[in-house]
Amino acid sequence: MKLVDSHCHLDDERFAGDREEVIARASAAGVAWLLTIGTGDGPPELDCAVRIAERHERVLATVGVHPHDAIKADESTIERLEALLDHPKVVGLGEIGLDYFHNFSPPERQRELFEAQLRLAAAAGKPVVIHTRDAWDDTFALLERHFDRRQGGVMHCFTGGVAEADRCLELGFHLSFAGIVTYPKATDIQAAAKFTPLDRLLVETDSPYLAPVPHRGKRNEPAFVVNTVRRLAELRGQAVEDVAEAATRNFSVLFARPEVCDE
Repeated sequence: MKLVDSHCHLDDERFAGDREEVIARASAAGVAWLLTIGTGDGPPELDCAVRIAERHERVLATVGVHPHDAIKADESTIERLEALLDHPKVVGLGEIGLDYFHNFSPPERQRELFEAQLRLAAAAGKPVVIHTRDAWDDTFALLERHFDRRQGGVMHCFTGGVAEADRCLELGFHLSFAGIVTYPKATDIQAAAKFTPLDRLLVETDSPYLAPVPHRGKRNEPAFVVNTVRRLAELRGQAVEDVAEAATRNFSVLFARPEVCDE
C-alpha cells in the first residue's frame, strides 16, 4: 500500500528535533510522498516548505499566505509568491482562504489577500489548497468569482457536511480528509467522507495537528495518515488498498506529478 500525505507542516517547530526521523517513519509506513505546506509563520518568510523539499526527493511543497497572516502581507508578497511558484518542487498555492473563528487578521484583509492569491494561482495554472473555518459563505462567494476549475484545487482538512461537500465538488474541488474523520463525534464529516466520489478523495494529516485515533492527543506525523485511510475505507465499505490507491492517483493527477504513481 502506497500513500501520499497531501498536507503536513514539516517546518513546524515541533518537528525541529526529529524531522529526518519523522520523514523516515512515514516512508516505512508506506507514505511514499509528502506535501509540506509553505505558509509557516507568514511573511516575510515564504519559502520554508521549499527549503525542506529541496533536501528530500519525496517531499513536495506549496507556497502561500495563511489567512491568519493576511495582515503581514504587503505589496511585495504576491510578487515573491509568483516567483516561488516557478520552483520545480512547488506544486500549488496554499494553504489560503478565510478563517473567521480566530480572526487573527481582519476579515476584510483576509478576503482581499484570498482574492489576490486566487488570481495569482489562476494566472500560474497552479492548484490551490483552501483553508476555511466559520467562513463557508464568503469562501464560496470568492471561489465562484475567482477560481478556475481547470487549475484544480483541494479543500484541505474538510470539516463540512454533505451540503458543503456537494457545493465544493460542484466547483471542481477535491476533498481532503484528516484525522478528525476518525473522531467518534465527527458524524457530519464522516457523512461527507462517504458522499465524496472516490476520484475526488484525498487524505492528509495536517500534522503536527489533529492526530487520528488511536494517536489522538499526541503530536501528529505523516506516518499516521495510514490510520485515517483505514477509517475512510471502513466508513465507505471499501478495501483499504482501493482507497489508498485512489487517493494516491488523485494526488498525482491534481498536482501534475505522474512520478507519484509511476514507481
